[in-house]
Amino acid sequence: MPHYMNYWLMKSEPDVYSIADLKLDKSSIWDGVRNYQARNFMREMSLGDLVFFYHSNTKIPGIFGLMRVIETQIADPTQFDINSEYYDAKSKFDAPRWQTVRVEFVEEFSKLISLDELKQNFSDDQILVVRKGNRLSVMPVSQGAAQKILKMRESND
Repeated sequence: MPHYMNYWLMKSEPDVYSIADLKLDKSSIWDGVRNYQARNFMREMSLGDLVFFYHSNTKIPGIFGLMRVIETQIADPTQFDINSEYYDAKSKFDAPRWQTVRVEFVEEFSKLISLDELKQNFSDDQILVVRKGNRLSVMPVSQGAAQKILKMRESND
């Protein structure tokens, strides 16, 4: 059965991990997610899925680039690290609570697509990041919304 690529949006604060950091690292695991709904979305990710890199908690939040899922179903190592702020004493090696994915850098947009632009172009049914009160750090993006975002990126150049 052919796999149809899915699109996602993942948030990171730029002072914690930015698109520039990913560009330098080339790939990274997306660790430290401690929300069950966000974790469940990562469990649904497949190899090759594209992910919009969103900077949150910054002067102008928005989508700054694109990354690709290159490994799935990874036990988040921070859950077992007693020195990590993401340590989870209830998580066991043989039954980890928290899974993550590895993503690779695809591109940094020449101009960010701001949250305000996203709100002007999409309803909260099309892209959850515009929903008032939405705090999720990982969320699906519909095919239609993803295609429109990719076109918005091209028109920014």
